[in-house]
Amino acid sequence: MSRVHDALRRAGQGGVAPGETVGTPAAPPQGAYTQALPGSQVLAGVAAALAVPGLLEQVQEIPYTPAPEALLLDISRPQDAPSEEFRSLRTRLNHLQNLQPIHSVVITSPSPAEGKSFTAANLALAESQLAGQSTLLADFDFRRPVIHNLFQIERAPGATDFLLGNAPLASAMRKIAGANLYVMPAGTVVKNPLELLNLREVKSLFEDLPKLFNWVILDSPPLLFSADANLLGTLTDGTILVVRIGYTTIDMVTRAMQSLCENNVLGVVVNGARAGELYSKYTYYYSRYGYEHHRHEEPEAEPAGEPKPE
Repeated sequence: MSRVHDALRRAGQGGVAPGETVGTPAAPPQGAYTQALPGSQVLAGVAAALAVPGLLEQVQEIPYTPAPEALLLDISRPQDAPSEEFRSLRTRLNHLQNLQPIHSVVITSPSPAEGKSFTAANLALAESQLAGQSTLLADFDFRRPVIHNLFQIERAPGATDFLLGNAPLASAMRKIAGANLYVMPAGTVVKNPLELLNLREVKSLFEDLPKLFNWVILDSPPLLFSADANLLGTLTDGTILVVRIGYTTIDMVTRAMQSLCENNVLGVVVNGARAGELYSKYTYYYSRYGYEHHRHEEPEAEPAGEPKPE
């Protein structure tokens, strides 16, 4: 954590994080969500759903038309900055994958508006540009989803519709034309997201998705405002924490890290530095294997954050 603290201090960080840490509630009794939502089919057929012949060929292909304010990578110009920065992050993750079985990663942050969805979407785009690299970007922030806004697609059908048995897996995803990227939006609004995530079938889904995709990248709620990201971190292979210079305090980083299992934290992405400062616009720190510093010149700009949900 010392490198993260030093980076934030050098960027002029400080202050006290608002509010108290939200503890992880106890898991609801098995079947509670099914009883609360009669008629839902709770994935007795997860394995069967993924075993459908030619499943990915059945996914609807859509054009890549990101929202202008989303600041997503231009897949037709992979050499542009900040494409290089996300390729560097991609290279480090792929190296880790060669050392240990990592296929599913949760992207989260201590609090909202730190750039987690922006990071998740661009990392997924960077991964999908490798030949033969099928990547799934799934929006599991069922409370305030934004992935569908970034790509300007319909929110439903999506993850919740599949989990509740209301849509087949192929219908819950979209394939982005020109990239080997599949996007699963959040889906229809649910009243109790944490109870849905506690179903054992969700764990089964994450265990089986690597059979279809080399990388599964999940956008999740902030750590200090709900227990969803903590739970998702235990169901996947690793967690990446996104913090924002000029916004995230050292106390918030400390509390967020303490809420996670240390062995499951792959690293920290520091977002929002200006050109000309000590750190480049996007600087990546890796808590387990050291850190790298990338720098490039570009005009002064406001820190990149995720668009506000509608």
